[in-house]
Amino acid sequence: MQYLVSVIFDSDGRATPEEAAAIDVFNDRVQADGHWVFAGGLASPATATVIDNRDGASVFTDGPFVETKEYVAGFWVFEAPDLDVALRLAADGSKACNRKVEVRPFLAPPE
Repeated sequence: MQYLVSVIFDSDGRATPEEAAAIDVFNDRVQADGHWVFAGGLASPATATVIDNRDGASVFTDGPFVETKEYVAGFWVFEAPDLDVALRLAADGSKACNRKVEVRPFLAPPE
């Protein structure tokens, strides 16, 4: 089962050098343990573009979808046998990056 772990942050700026080093150590461990699928950091919400093409006429809006103090600053996708393992990995990731995280399972493909 795969899980999306969203890193939640509330101010502009990147990880400190200490946080970046801790994230690297965490990422190396997750890869070595076979849980790594993909990860990435995201630019600030100010760089976002929202596109709405539901009515056949694309509307492009600069800025984030919602105005909020907290935003998704990055993410991991983990492969884990169950939610308990995913939550333990996410707790370690939260500590490494010094940010809150949210864990959500991917939907199972339709049978």
